[in-house]
Amino acid sequence: MKKTKKEIFTLANQLTFFRILLVPIFIFFMLYKKVNFAFYVFILAGVTDGLDGLVARMWKQKTPLGTLLDPMADKLLLVSSFLILSFPSVSYPNTIPIWLTIFVVGRDVLIGSSALFIYLTRGIKTFNPTILGKVSTIFQILTVLLVLLFNYLLQKSIYLQGLFLITLFFTITSGLHYLYVAIQLIKMKTTNLGRD
Repeated sequence: MKKTKKEIFTLANQLTFFRILLVPIFIFFMLYKKVNFAFYVFILAGVTDGLDGLVARMWKQKTPLGTLLDPMADKLLLVSSFLILSFPSVSYPNTIPIWLTIFVVGRDVLIGSSALFIYLTRGIKTFNPTILGKVSTIFQILTVLLVLLFNYLLQKSIYLQGLFLITLFFTITSGLHYLYVAIQLIKMKTTNLGRD
């Protein structure tokens, strides 16, 4: 029991828990049009994201719980950000297009359901992020960050439209690539089972 508590309450996991708690705080500030605070909270979440990974590697605090919670915390923040920044009444003067939000959320649903299906049917637990997936995440974070920044400065930016299209491109291509990887994992496991 002591070992379980020790694994749960590592510094790396506490930073991840803190990042999860920042999500409703971010939403609160956005709903009450406190864009400056929302911007700072998003930056803080990004800092803790980098810190928990660094702490886990340096102090050897990688745990199964942390491996599960870390990407979940990232997705919670990103999906929440995209959803709330898609409403003109909340996000002003720049808004993330609803079509981009649909693709971003849809991609995450696709990846999540594929990973769950693979785990339940094939018992494969590892579904490592791809380079395209990481690039897609970077552009998604950049999209949220710049929309928040320009809204904080009360500046309408035409350059965001180009960023939206780039983010859409990598969101779609990474989603398709994850789907391809998932199909290959299923085929590989099926082939191995057939040989056994």
